[in-house]
Amino acid sequence: MVFVWDQHKKPLMPCSEKRARLLLERGRARVVRIAPFTIRLVDRLQEGSALQPLRLKLDPGSKTTGVAITLDGAHGTKAIFLGEMVHKAGIKVRLDARRSLRRGRRFRHTRYRPARFRNRKRAAGWLPPSLEARVDQTLHAVDHIRIHAPITAISVEHVRFDTQKLENPEIAGVEYQQGTRLGYEVREYLLDKWGRACVYCGATDVPLQVEHIVPKSRGGSNRVSNLTLACEPCNLTKGTQTAAEFGHPDVQAQARKPLQDAAFMNATRWRLYHRLKATGLPVEGGSSGRTKKQRTEHHLPKEHYYDALCVGESTPDPFTGIPAYVQIWSAKGRGHRQRCRTDQHGFPTRHLSRQKQHFGFHTGDFVQAVISQGKYTGTWTGRATVKASGQIRIVTSTGVHPTTSYRHCRVLQRGNGWVYTQKLLNQERGQAASSPT
Repeated sequence: MVFVWDQHKKPLMPCSEKRARLLLERGRARVVRIAPFTIRLVDRLQEGSALQPLRLKLDPGSKTTGVAITLDGAHGTKAIFLGEMVHKAGIKVRLDARRSLRRGRRFRHTRYRPARFRNRKRAAGWLPPSLEARVDQTLHAVDHIRIHAPITAISVEHVRFDTQKLENPEIAGVEYQQGTRLGYEVREYLLDKWGRACVYCGATDVPLQVEHIVPKSRGGSNRVSNLTLACEPCNLTKGTQTAAEFGHPDVQAQARKPLQDAAFMNATRWRLYHRLKATGLPVEGGSSGRTKKQRTEHHLPKEHYYDALCVGESTPDPFTGIPAYVQIWSAKGRGHRQRCRTDQHGFPTRHLSRQKQHFGFHTGDFVQAVISQGKYTGTWTGRATVKASGQIRIVTSTGVHPTTSYRHCRVLQRGNGWVYTQKLLNQERGQAASSPT
């Protein structure tokens, strides 16, 4: 899929790669961006174009968020874009390191000062910086997509687990959790809690059964705190024993832990849901239980982009088409302001220049280098890491990282804090050999 703009850089309907090549060959379009690949038509305006409804679907995750764009056409619903957004990692680790170094300097060079954190209050709905960054990165990607495509609606998985339904299966008044999807909600939570493995033998990639830690024949209940996952041999061998009697008291202790992880995920997803509502577009919500149920019915494997494709009630019975490639958007940031690098004890080891741009290049730019001699002879394209000496290290998608002078490089696209790559679609599907179910 190729994004298309009109003369005034307003989004038009995306087109196929073949149609984009024809438009460029005939002189009707110009290349605007390389990643994601975007063209601008020189003879078309948005006011005189026919736009079809496009729906952006999101499956938020702690490390990777699935993204999909569907087109509701005359011949059915077609998936025209599948992607994964990789969130920036290590935010909490860096904040902890900065805090420890800052406190070390204060205690070494100043007299005792009273703690000031007691005089500060956190605003209502406060989230840790690592979680807030994940929400901000998702919204930034949504805005980026809306600039390139005329999105008319959004679907997001905003409820991972229904904690009320998990604690009390007989609760009423929650219509979307009732019926056949209740088992999917409980099972999805158990898979996430117990690491998708048998708790007794550690077996993975095998059919897992929902098992009672304290059997019902001995007074055990159906509460989620009494449920775990086990493979069929372990489940049969355990019989009417408790987990402690079966030789696994740790399972029984871990099962008593509160549902903090579920509440944690729900808080983040609701923040994202409300901020998506603020965009003014109609936002459709859904739960992970429904997502898994619909993905299973479509015979699609477990992937972030497939989960995004099956989010919400808008998911059709068949898909008339699915793209062959998946776009990977990785959040890298725009650098940092730290000028002094320290060792593990907090003592300075070197100082960096305040200037971020050297010889017209900035770290994160998408560049092309033509090397005429040496080990890396050839043409290389990738993300640039710039040094003050003028040497540029190119990070390519093939794993080769050549280093050359800035004289052999040219900027193809300025960096915006993201790295764009792509990979082949996971074709391990059951009955869905091409795309329809």
